[in-house]
Formats: sequence, structure tokens, C-alpha cells
Amino acid sequence: MGQDLRNYTPDDEAYWESTGKAIATRNLWISIPSLLCGFAVWLYWGIITVQMINLGFAFEKSELFTLAAIAGLTGATLRIPSTFFIRIAGGRNTIFFTTALLMIPAIGAGYALQDPNTPLWKFQVLAFLSGIGGGNFASSMSNISFFYPKKIQGYALGMNAGLGNFGVTTMQIVIPLVMTFGLFGGDPLVLQNTSGTLIGKIPAGTETYIHNAGYVWLLALIPLAFAGWLGMNNIRDEHVSPDIPGPIGAFSTITGMLLVGFVTAAFGLWLLLPAKVGGSGFMVSKWLVLPIVIALTVFLLKMIPGAVGQNLTRQYKIFNNKHTWAMTVIYTMTFGSFIGFAATFALAIKVVFGFQHVMVDGVMTHNLANPDGPSALMYAWMGPFIGALIRPLGGMIADKMGGAKVTQIISIAMVASALGVAYFLKLAYVSETPQDYFLPFMGLFLILFAATGIGNGSTFRTIAVVFDKEQAGPVLGWTSAVAAYGAFIIPKVFGEQIKAATPEYALYGFAVFYGVCILINWWFYLRPGAYVKNP
Repeated sequence: MGQDLRNYTPDDEAYWESTGKAIATRNLWISIPSLLCGFAVWLYWGIITVQMINLGFAFEKSELFTLAAIAGLTGATLRIPSTFFIRIAGGRNTIFFTTALLMIPAIGAGYALQDPNTPLWKFQVLAFLSGIGGGNFASSMSNISFFYPKKIQGYALGMNAGLGNFGVTTMQIVIPLVMTFGLFGGDPLVLQNTSGTLIGKIPAGTETYIHNAGYVWLLALIPLAFAGWLGMNNIRDEHVSPDIPGPIGAFSTITGMLLVGFVTAAFGLWLLLPAKVGGSGFMVSKWLVLPIVIALTVFLLKMIPGAVGQNLTRQYKIFNNKHTWAMTVIYTMTFGSFIGFAATFALAIKVVFGFQHVMVDGVMTHNLANPDGPSALMYAWMGPFIGALIRPLGGMIADKMGGAKVTQIISIAMVASALGVAYFLKLAYVSETPQDYFLPFMGLFLILFAATGIGNGSTFRTIAVVFDKEQAGPVLGWTSAVAAYGAFIIPKVFGEQIKAATPEYALYGFAVFYGVCILINWWFYLRPGAYVKNP
């Protein structure tokens, strides 16, 4: 426990049964809850912002959508350096340190939420720091890939990602519950609108401890940091982490590489945001900002001198492989959709179904509270729960049927369900009784979540088969980094289309993207003469 490993050969059947399986299982079951907390801290703004509306925080709805978008941009960008941590710093060092770092935004959020007069920029800074949790996915997946034999990579990576992604569901259940009592003391705030939890609605006038939404994660993060340090391993073999420094050196390297990601993410936000909130005022298109941020991050990391830069040169060989780019697009369809919808779902339910949409003097208004509307906090957890729960199943099915075939089937389902959601969103957003359309909206969205989960598991299988052992880990990290921008793009697009009163257009755009992915998956992996047949 805790020692560095050499000559770790999980594809050797005898070694796996006698030694490797126990080591891999222990590392996996410490990795999963650590990753779960990362997802929770990264995406809790989707729930917190709903309660900020209910408590009367003086921000516009479109401004609150930016908190999830900022966390999404930072978390995705931090996945780029995190992709390469394992070879440079070791698995045990990386998981321990990045899990411990999550305490910073958790404490900050708990402190800031105690005061409804806290300015927007402070919440934006805390959302920015929450991106640490998003970055952790890339290093976690890369790390676990080295512990398991290729024949069960779909299962192992599906378990790590699927149960790790339960952080979204866990957060959506835990946060509304812990806000109902003074777990960490402090003064409560009073609900101005009806709120809710998993077990029912909470009336206006009820005292609420919203700051518990940040502090509660310390109860898990502190013991998990100790578990990671005492129970996980660095693999020092040539194809994993042959030349890692001691712990202090590893932590310093990780910190420096994370700072590169923070700087480039901040630059991207500066380009995007208006001058009144500290941005450039240029309002550069998000579709231009993202490639700038990605390219700049990759370039600046390569400029790090010494052993880190040399190590990255070796790992950057993944960019010469055409399959890296094909799988980046396909993985973005599955995980990018899952994480983006998870970040947006609660607030979308609140904004679309929690208000009546009435015509006043020839103008459609959306500010009258709907007394019969569903509680976002009662329902929002269901989609991420299904998407995460079904992910290991997707990996296991793909291990038997082939990853590309499973991906193709779920892609068609995603197109159909996205178009269905768009149809009912359109009807609801012009109705005085939007709740009439909630059940079909919810059902189709749950199908969409389930499809993203199955497809996420199947893409893990494809990556594990297409790439060799040395490249599979970095490719998993890289594809997850790009896909994580879904947590930025989807809240941003939803916020823009909500402001334009055309939320259905967001789903139309996603459906078109899914159609493109169907063609790419078929060309690379399913057509006669495919580069790799149904990996």
C-alpha cells in the first residue's frame, strides 16, 4: 500500500490473478470517490444558482448561467495539463494532490454564500477555481487505464467514469438536503420562492443554510486525501511513469502545469466577457475562443523547460495519430453532452417550467412565477443519475459487441431524443401552463442522458483497442479534456437561447452535431475497409 510499483504487467494472466487484480481494485476504489468529489465541486453551481434565485440574490438569470459556464471552461482547460500528469508526476502523487486542492473552492463557496450581497465577480472567481474538479477527470482516467488489462478496459474505465460521475447526482441530492439545517452553523437566509429537495417542496419563508453547499464536501475530501496518499500507487515502468520526482517535486510540477491552464482559461474568459465584469469588452465568439485556449494551453505546456517539456514531447505523439482526432469528436458527443446537460439541467427546468410565459402588450414575458411548476431540485438529479449508472453497462456491452457498433446505435438515439426535447421546449416556453409539457420533456431528456452514458462507456472500449498501452492513457485524458468543454458550451448556448426566447434552437444544434459524429464513427470504424473494424 502506497509504495511505487515496478514490472507491473496486468496483461500477463498469471500476474493479474496473483497480484495485479488486487492492486488495481484498491486503486480503483480510492479513485472513484475522489473523482466523485471532483465532479461535485466542479458542477455544483448548477444547483447553487437555482437556490440563489429562490433566495433572491440580485443577479439576472443569464448572469447565473455564466457561473456554470465559467466552471466548465476552466475545468475543461485544466484537463489538458491533467492529461499528462501521470507520466510526469505518478498516479498516487497526482490523485492525492488534486483531491486535496478541491478544498480551496469548497471553503471559498461556503464563505461567499453566507452573504447575499457578495458581488458577482467573487462567485465568478470561485466558479473559476471549481474547475480544479473538472481537470481531475483526465488524470484519473489516464491513471486507471494503466492498472487494468486491455480485455476489461471498457469495464474498468466505465466504472471509474460512471461511478465518479455520480458526483453530479450525489451533489444534486446532497446539496438541497444539507441546506435545510445548520450543519456548519452560521446564519441562515430566508427563501423568497418555493424551493425543493428530493423528498418534497419547501415553502417560501423557510430558513436555508445555502453555505453548506460548499462546506459539506470537506467531510469527504479530507479522508479521501489521506486514503489516496496511503492506499494508491505510482507505477514506475517505462510506459507509465519511469522518471517521476519525489512528492514535493511532483506537487510543484502539477502546480506549475495547472497554473498554465488557469492562465489560458482566464485569457479565454477575458476575451469572452464584457468590460463591466472585468472582460476585454471584445465579446469574442465562444467558437473562436475555445480553439485559441486549447492551442495556447498545448503550446505553453510544451514550452516548460527541462524534463517536463521533454516528457510532453513524447506524449504529444498522440497528436500525429488520426484516431486521436476522430475519437476526440466522438467522445465529445457522449461525455461532452453528458457533462453539459448535467451542468444545465436544473437551471433549465427552473427557467422554462418554473415561470409562466405570458403575452403582455404584445410582448412575451417570462418573469411570473408558476405555482404549478415542477421543483428543479426534485428532478434535476435523475438525468445525471441515469447517465452515470448506465456507463459501466455501456462499457461491458461494448466489450462484447464492439465499441463502434454500440456508439452508432446510441448516436441515432441521441439525435431523435434531442429533437424531441427541442419540440417540447418550444411548446413550454410560449405557454402559460408550461408544466403541461414537463413529462414528455423529462422522459426524452432521460433517454438522452442514458444514451450519453452508454456511449461514453463504448468510446472507452474503442480507445483502449485502437491505441497502444503508452498512448491510450494520454488519449483518454486528451479526449476527455476537449469533451469537457461541453460543460462550458452547453450552459453558454442555453443561456443565450433562453435570453433570445428560443431554447429549442440549442437542441437543434446539438442534434446536427450528433449527426456529424454518426458519419465519423461509420467512416473510421464501421464501413467496409474501415481503419479498425468495430473496435
